Amino acid sequence: MGLAKTKKQAAIPATTSETRVSGPSGDGFAQAPPDLPKEVELRVYRDMLMIRRFEERAGQMYGMGLIGGFCHLYIGQEAVVVGTQLALKPGDQVITGYRDHGHMLACGMDPKGVMAELTGRRSGYSKGKGGSMHMFSIEKNFYGGHGIVAAQVSLGTGIAFANRYRQNGNVCVTYFGDGAANQGQVYESFNMAELWKLPVVYVIENNRYAMGTAVTRASAQVDFSKRGLSFNIPGEQVDGMDVRAVKAAAERAVKWCRDGNGPIILEMLTYRYRGHSMSDPAKYRTREEVEKVRTERDPIEQVRARLLATGRASEDELKRTDAEVRKIINEAAEFAAHEPEPDPAELWTDVVR
Repeated sequence: MGLAKTKKQAAIPATTSETRVSGPSGDGFAQAPPDLPKEVELRVYRDMLMIRRFEERAGQMYGMGLIGGFCHLYIGQEAVVVGTQLALKPGDQVITGYRDHGHMLACGMDPKGVMAELTGRRSGYSKGKGGSMHMFSIEKNFYGGHGIVAAQVSLGTGIAFANRYRQNGNVCVTYFGDGAANQGQVYESFNMAELWKLPVVYVIENNRYAMGTAVTRASAQVDFSKRGLSFNIPGEQVDGMDVRAVKAAAERAVKWCRDGNGPIILEMLTYRYRGHSMSDPAKYRTREEVEKVRTERDPIEQVRARLLATGRASEDELKRTDAEVRKIINEAAEFAAHEPEPDPAELWTDVVR
């Protein structure tokens, strides 16, 4: 392929206190990871809250019939994308599956444009033609939003190939879920990524249920961080409900890739509070299970509690942040509800003939 060989590094990135040791919901991790600086912790609180409020409003609008098609909410998993984003630099790329609104917002995409796409309006990121699962922003280096399960894994590997070919030092973060991890194209991608030492971080968002079946019933190997071992790809399990742990693990992984060592896998152990999609009643788990995670492991409440306990923020300051976020989301929803729909002629644009 004309690619110069990269010197293979001997050491796998060291894991620290965020490394998984036992337990299904994060309680089996060792001591807490290093604290974030005050300004970073305030930022991640706001960023995660933005995603949470956006998704809550999207769920309401779906119920009102303003959003059609499929809609997969990210509520509960906010720490994964917000923490990972902190490890990236300008030029790095992100690609994901169809549970994608949170990734868009974390990449800096405008809530108005995202919500307008959800409602099929001409101001949406895909001009109202893509909907929930198919949004892109070249400006923000966000490459989708893909409705086909695991399709983004081979595409993300291709983006990493382009980075390697161009020698631009960029890393592609490729997100997929525990359900997608069982698709064949994932392992074809793993093989090529390791063979060519491509700079790709595979982030497996393990929310424990895929489309509705527990991982213990669908996967022979439930430790997804080990899925790359037969390809010599290192992996790490991370507490995906703690934004500090996510950031620390993502920084190690991105450095591993940027140093020319090839791909790496991060299994983010997380949890979604809602069903797989808006049409899923989620009867395969108990309310008590969901409530236990909400009460004990919620990623936003963990940050909020730390800010208050350390005196970095007061109740009034956090209430103001919440009010500001709600205002932004309300404005986005109002904008999306009243923007015009695409002109029918738009059906013929962006089509290869």
